[in-house]
Amino acid sequence: MSDLAMDDLMFRPGLMKGQRILITGGGTGLGKVMAEACVMLGAEVYIWGRRGSVIEATAKELTDGQGHVAGGRCVGMACDIRVPEAIHDAMDEVWAGGALTGLVNNAAGNFISRTEDLSPKGFDAIANIVFRGSFFVTLDAGKRWLAEGKHASVVSILTTWVWHGGPFTVPSAMSKAGLNVMTQSLAVEWGGRGIRLNAIAPGPFPTEGAWARLNPSSAVGGGEKADPTIPLGRNGEMRELANLAVYLLDPGSAYVNGQTIAIDGGSHLQGGGGFSRLAAWGDAEWEAARNSIKASNEKDRAQRTV
Repeated sequence: MSDLAMDDLMFRPGLMKGQRILITGGGTGLGKVMAEACVMLGAEVYIWGRRGSVIEATAKELTDGQGHVAGGRCVGMACDIRVPEAIHDAMDEVWAGGALTGLVNNAAGNFISRTEDLSPKGFDAIANIVFRGSFFVTLDAGKRWLAEGKHASVVSILTTWVWHGGPFTVPSAMSKAGLNVMTQSLAVEWGGRGIRLNAIAPGPFPTEGAWARLNPSSAVGGGEKADPTIPLGRNGEMRELANLAVYLLDPGSAYVNGQTIAIDGGSHLQGGGGFSRLAAWGDAEWEAARNSIKASNEKDRAQRTV
């Protein structure tokens, strides 16, 4: 079932015809919605993810949906961005059809935890995807663009925690902050050679995977109720994020470079936009949260083996 209709997009039909976009973590959630928007506007979109069956099913859904009308298409590729060699091989396959014009670093992982409860494995589960993986994807594409003299746009999906920290999500906050600095640094280093880097810092956009780990129902009450610290009084709508991503990817935003744009209803300005409220939790609440997150992880593992 499609998440978007053409009326949800604020751009003219065919805007992205001729563009070739890679979106990591594109099989579900925010990545899928951004991929769908690009396909609907005529782009050739590649989506990467670890779960090959999910990626392939999403690619078929998007191509068979609006893609045949708009001229866009979606190609799914299994790729574990925690492995630099896998990135390079997959990028070779993408580049065989021509240079990319855009990249979205969307693949991520996160869960709430008291920092003293974190294991090295738990830290690496986040940092190896968000920090290392996103850098190596950007570097592999960047080397190719620079060697060929191509212009391109890189958009990284961050969080508002890059500005004020993320209590109880420290591995993610550290990793996203690193990507924020990467965005600023490479915007200067590569900008003069035609490669722009920008980032989006979303507030709450409820998705099944992330929501289960950041708002475990057994401990936080569940559902998609908006945080009371959001001035607009609601969570984000997927079409709003998709429109911002398309804008930054398209050459129409050619003078925007090195920026991280919050799309959170003003939440981080009023209440920080993070999980500082969890400081009030005791052992019982954290135990319930751990059990809920464990169940979600086991469900994901079971789906990957199907």
